[in-house]
Amino acid sequence: MPQRRYPDPCPADPQPFPEFRKNMAPGGLATRRQLRARGLRPAGHDPVAQIRYWRHGWRLAFLYRLDLAQPVRPMTEGRWRAVDAMMRARRTCRQCGTERQYVIPASVGRCNVCDGVPGAQ
Repeated sequence: MPQRRYPDPCPADPQPFPEFRKNMAPGGLATRRQLRARGLRPAGHDPVAQIRYWRHGWRLAFLYRLDLAQPVRPMTEGRWRAVDAMMRARRTCRQCGTERQYVIPASVGRCNVCDGVPGAQ
């Protein structure tokens, strides 16, 4: 039987852009969370650098240019309706069809009453 060949998970150049240590990135760059805290978004632009830091193993955070970032789009009435419909679906029991005051776990798929949890109403 021929041996399968898989792509190399670690190519010769694993870093497509500059890498900095935590708190060592130059000004004008920010992570997604930092952009969001300022009310900005990457606006479809690719990251220009990355930060490498240690938290239960090495992790990476991508950095985006602040001058290319744009304001976060406001929620429209249609988006709010969509979010309400999604949350209503997550609170509705698949077995009895009752909408509950809590989110029903997808792994269980039914409310506490249908699942036979003691003291559930």
